[in-house]
Parts: sequence; C-alpha cells; structure tokens
Amino acid sequence: MDDMEKTIRKHKGESMAMSVETSVDWRGRPCKSNKHGGMTAAVFVLGLQAFEMMAIAAVGNNLITYVFNDMHFPLSKSANIVTNFIGTVFLLSLLGGFLSDSYLGSFWTMLIFGFVELSGFILLSVQAHLPQLKPPHCNMLLDGDNCLEAKGYKALIFFLALYLVALGSGCLKPNIISHGADQFRKDDPKQSKKLSSYFNAAYFAFCMGELVALTVLVWVQTHSGMDVGFGVSAAAMAMGLISLISGTLVYMNKTPRGSIFTPITQVFVAAITKRKQICPSNSRMLHGSQLPESALVSSSNVRNLLHTEKFRFLDKACIKVQDQMQNSESPWRLCTVTQVEQVKIIISVVPIFACTIIFNTILAQLQTFSVQQGSSMNTKLIKGFQIPPASLQSIPYLMLIFLVPLYETVFVPVARKITGRDSGISPLQRIGIGLFVATLSMVSAALVERKRRNSALDSNTILSIIWIAPQFLIFGLSEMFTAVGLIEFFYKQSVEGMQSFLTAMTYCSYSFGFFLSSLLVSLVNRITSGHSSTPGWLGYNDLNKDRLDLFYWLLAALSLINFFNYLFWSRWYSYNPSLSPTSQHDSYAEDLENRSPNS
Repeated sequence: MDDMEKTIRKHKGESMAMSVETSVDWRGRPCKSNKHGGMTAAVFVLGLQAFEMMAIAAVGNNLITYVFNDMHFPLSKSANIVTNFIGTVFLLSLLGGFLSDSYLGSFWTMLIFGFVELSGFILLSVQAHLPQLKPPHCNMLLDGDNCLEAKGYKALIFFLALYLVALGSGCLKPNIISHGADQFRKDDPKQSKKLSSYFNAAYFAFCMGELVALTVLVWVQTHSGMDVGFGVSAAAMAMGLISLISGTLVYMNKTPRGSIFTPITQVFVAAITKRKQICPSNSRMLHGSQLPESALVSSSNVRNLLHTEKFRFLDKACIKVQDQMQNSESPWRLCTVTQVEQVKIIISVVPIFACTIIFNTILAQLQTFSVQQGSSMNTKLIKGFQIPPASLQSIPYLMLIFLVPLYETVFVPVARKITGRDSGISPLQRIGIGLFVATLSMVSAALVERKRRNSALDSNTILSIIWIAPQFLIFGLSEMFTAVGLIEFFYKQSVEGMQSFLTAMTYCSYSFGFFLSSLLVSLVNRITSGHSSTPGWLGYNDLNKDRLDLFYWLLAALSLINFFNYLFWSRWYSYNPSLSPTSQHDSYAEDLENRSPNS
C-alpha cells in the first residue's frame, strides 16, 4: 500500500485528474455529506444567478437606447458598442474560469468580481444622473446630424463603467454554474441524477432574472430615467452578493490546483519532443495506463481516464524512452495517459463549441436591431399602455418560466423511460434541436421586417409591435435547448480541476457570436455600399431606408449551414468512457447510427 501511495505522489502534478481531491468547507475542513452541498447549498448560488442576471440584463438589453439617445453615437456604432460589450463579458469568462480553477476557487472569484461588477453599475448610474458627464440633450431621431457625440472624459467614464461591469460579470458567470454543480456528489446516484435538474433550475433562475429585468427594470429606465434604472441594477447586484454570502456555511468548495495550463502545455511539449517516436500498438505500454483506477479514486470526482484512439500524435507524450531510468524523465518529456486524454477532450469539444457561435450571433440581433425595429413600430398594446421596445425580449422568458418546469417534470421523465438517460436526451441532441429552431427565428424576423418596411413606405402604416413577438418566442425555445445543453455538455465533459474553465468556454461562444455580429454588420455595410457614397444595408440611422430584412435572411442562411455543420461534428464526437457511467448511451453519433436503417 505504501508503494502505491508513493506511486500516486510521484504522478502528482503530471495530471490534475490524478491528484486526490476532497471538497472543503469555508474553513478548509473536509465536508460532511449531511451538512454540506446538495440543492440546499445550490439554492444560494441560484439566487446570485437570478439577481446578477437581472442586473446585467437590464443594462445590456436596453443599452443601445442609452448609447444612441444619451451618448449620441450613430446607430450602427451603437449596435457595435453593445455587441462588443456583451462579447467582452463572455470572453472574460475564460479569465474567471482560469482564476477559479488555478488560484482563487469559485467562491472567492465570485465574491471579488461581484463587487467589481457592482462598482461598474454604480458608476453608470452616477454618469447617467449628472448632466455634466453626458453630451448636451439632443433628439437623435429628429436632429441626429447636429447632436454632439460623447468624447473625451465623458466617453472615458462611460467605457470605464461599462467594462467594469463586463469584467465583473464575465468572471462571475462560469463560476456560478460550476460552483452550483459542484454541490452535487457524482458518486451518489440520487445527487448525480439531480445534476441535470440543477442545470434546468439554473436556466429557470436565468429566465426569472431576465424577465424581471426586461419588464420591471426596463419600465423603470423608460419612465424614471436611465440613472434610476442603473441604480436598481446596482441594488439587484447587491442582493445577489448577499445571497451568495448567505450560503457560505453550507457550500462544498473545490480547492484550486495551480495553473491549469501547465499540464496541458506539458503534453504538447512532450509530444513534439518525441514526434519521431512510434506509438505502440498496445496502449497498455503507454506511461500511466497501468495504474489501476481503484488506486486513484479517493473522492467522488477523481478517476483515471481511459485511453482513446483519437489524436494519436499526442500519445507520443506517454512513450517511455528510458525503461531503466524512467524516474529521470521530466514531466515536460513524459506525461500520463490521463493527462493526454484531458488535452484530447479539450480539443474534441472545440468543434461543438464553434457550431454555437452563429446561434449567439442571432441572439445579438435580438438585443440590438430587433429593439430598434420595435422602436419604429406602434408600441401601444391597449389604451393607456405602451410596451418599451426593450421589453420585447421578455416575451420568450415569460414563456420559458412555464416551459422549463414542464420540460423538467413532463418531457424528461418520458424521455428517460425511452432512452435510459437521466437527462432524457443527450446534451448533444439538445444542442442540435436548438440550433435548428434558431434558424426559424431569423426567417420570422426577415418576413416581419419586410412587411413592416413595406407598410411604412408604401401605405405610411405603422405595424403593431406585437408582430415581432414570434421571432423572440421561437428563439427563446431554441435557447432553452441549446444554452442548457451546451452548459451541461461542457460540465459533464470537464475533468477534475477544470470545471470552471470548460464551463467558461460555453460563454466564450456568446462572446464570439457577438463579436461576429459586429464584424458582419461592418462587412455587410462595406460590401453592399460598393464603391458609391451610398450607405449599405445597415448604413442609415433609419430602418425604413436600411435593408434589415436582407440582413436577417443572410443570418438565416448562415444558421442553416451551421446546423448541417453541427450534424457532422456531433457524429464525429465521442465521449471518453471514463467520464460517464452511461457513456455508451450519451454519444450522439451512436444515437444516429442506432436509428440508421442499415444498423
């Protein structure tokens, strides 16, 4: 037994998943199953999820109105400012995931950057309240050419506040999901079964936060001013931090393990160093494959990863070139099979991640151009009541707060009986359904915009704002499948010590989607304007002159192409059998093969 313990200690640092881990309480003591974790602890994290989403959504979803009307940036530039801001939020999630897994732990990362985000909301509220920190009041729709754009210290304060919010929210997001999921022990069948329910509950909290933001908070912004609206966002963020701190005594905390990039880099360095070596036909000859899994499992989450046949070049990092003196080989020249399989998993999930970028480019339109689309329509629903255009985005969340519980209580149990999976359908199947439905959202948007534009130009008729509700409803349905499926997929495929970082990759998809939106807007304007001085499809500050309908059709075509691309990569992907006891049922490729008439 002593020899085995020495062997394990020798491999410590070569592979994060091979080190012994125990969850600890707030004092660093080992957790007790009857006092820590479970849904009781996760509820406090869900509180932060709801309040933080409430705060950031109220700012992000109505930000284009503030940037255009108060800061006096042109419409296309305003749209890019919003998409760049939201893109930065999600890109910074990688930083949050890295700091959490490597140095701070998820709880302290959330606490520190939660206060950073709170300071950004407060600064936004102060600027919106003080006239001397904004350009002179001017109506951009009636006299846009003569309105002074925010410059100098006014622009500096605005962007400083905005990106404090981005930094705080970005570093917070992946840790909210992973810290909540870490409250469930995967070796306990009952708690493991509740993990999928937790992801649905987290999305329900997300929907509730969005719904309140897009109704109550946007109404406050519209009727009481953006300064009060930003102040309410600050108050919501403070409530979220109170919820997080309230659960301190019952959390199970994962201890950080040092830089997560070192073991990954070691694999590539060792594989390149030994590029001329020939991989053995028997994987048992690779370094670390002989160590029995039972010796490595001292906690619920630590296990040895089995060897897979993909990316065989990386297996060269496991070749022992000094049989007699293997102890002399550096970790930068000799890695374990588990360490190499971690890198294979990261590489394998990249195509799945990439296929969701177009999906989030569509989301960007619903938060920018669709809001402006609603501004040019009749916002009066009934006598004496007008709906703020930004509140249109509440429509899918109003539907989803009823649909998500039905999905969990009706669809999942029925699907579970058919498929045998705890989650009903596999995460990859869930993502695929959502990607296809998202295409229909852009088709609806294009048809409605064409009708709205023709009515305004041909008959001088203003359509009711209710016409653009279907595009929000359809996308909300697609988001329920894709967003939750992607988070569940990445968390379940993450190896020990990298949960927050891999979860952050799901948010990077949002980031790249919003950045791609900015790129597409600029590119479309440049191409469609040609060599003439006439602006392109989206070059005017007037939607009646722009061709937003054609831009929506372009996105619908890109989305459909992306869906077929996803089908290819989802068939190619295979789960590492070590990560799931039901992995033979979880491969989407196998699902398709089982339905094939040739099988």
